[in-house]
Amino acid sequence: MWTFIQDHILGMKWLNVLIGRLLTTVGLEVNTRIGGSVQFFFYDVIKITVLLCVLIFLISYIQSFFPPERSRKIMGRFRGIGANIVGALLGTVTPFCSCSSIPIFMGFTSAGLPLGVTFSFLISSPMVDLGSLVLLMSIFGVKIAVVYVALGLVVAVIGGTLIEKLRMEDQIADFIRNSNSNVNIDAPDLTVRDRLVYAKDQVTSTFKKVFPYILIGVGIGALIHNWIPEGWVETVLGDNNPFGVMLATLVGIPMYADIFGTIPIAEALLAKGALLGTILSFMMAVTTLSLPSLIMLKKAIKPKLLGTFIAICTVGIIIIGYGFNALAYLLV
Repeated sequence: MWTFIQDHILGMKWLNVLIGRLLTTVGLEVNTRIGGSVQFFFYDVIKITVLLCVLIFLISYIQSFFPPERSRKIMGRFRGIGANIVGALLGTVTPFCSCSSIPIFMGFTSAGLPLGVTFSFLISSPMVDLGSLVLLMSIFGVKIAVVYVALGLVVAVIGGTLIEKLRMEDQIADFIRNSNSNVNIDAPDLTVRDRLVYAKDQVTSTFKKVFPYILIGVGIGALIHNWIPEGWVETVLGDNNPFGVMLATLVGIPMYADIFGTIPIAEALLAKGALLGTILSFMMAVTTLSLPSLIMLKKAIKPKLLGTFIAICTVGIIIIGYGFNALAYLLV
């Protein structure tokens, strides 16, 4: 039953077959490089778009129960590592990209929440949202998806805890520290209709922001899948390169995409022989440490804290990558 769900509902393999038949009908041979690229492109764009819209709607409906004010109150009840865990878990039901998470991070920080807790939220929000869990299951299977999300939460909790221990509250921008937004404001109660409208609006706004990166990601994936020789990928990101995880992490940082844009690239790299941990490190680096998000974050925190954040995330991502590579045989 689960294999059927993974292959035909989440993976939509029937869609790939249907697109192949349609392309063949119009005279395009899908066994050629060009035909295979076109089939890969249409299949992944449609599949990811459908899953994206359904997942955003469901997650946004859940998120409507946790507006920033309520989330702040929830996190404020916890102390120590428990607070970091709650902050990381709340990150899984919030925006899908790092740039969208930063304004919420700033609001939590200005409201007086512990710095480590807000950073646990900031790390987990783009890296391990619920949407990524479902999409990863559609491609890599349940075990890999669950372990990816679990390790992402571990990075978020440990990263936030380390930042808390370093006591770097003075590294927050003055306009945030001096904000008066720590006043308790109760969120208005929403009707079912209000929540449905909110979820629909979130689908629309998120889709507009994300869809260009889906097209770019799938385009790169189609190029890798049908045009780049398998030997090249194996040489750079396979067993023969002990620095593959570090390289994938460093290459991912300057890029900007969310989990939906990186998955088709990951799918193509895996098919070409790249190691699983190396691929996941690339995905984590792109979603958590993208250059545009770091530029935005620089306005909210000072260079010392920004550098600490980057260092903790980078080291954590690299450790996870090598760990996945070492234990991949248990998950595949």
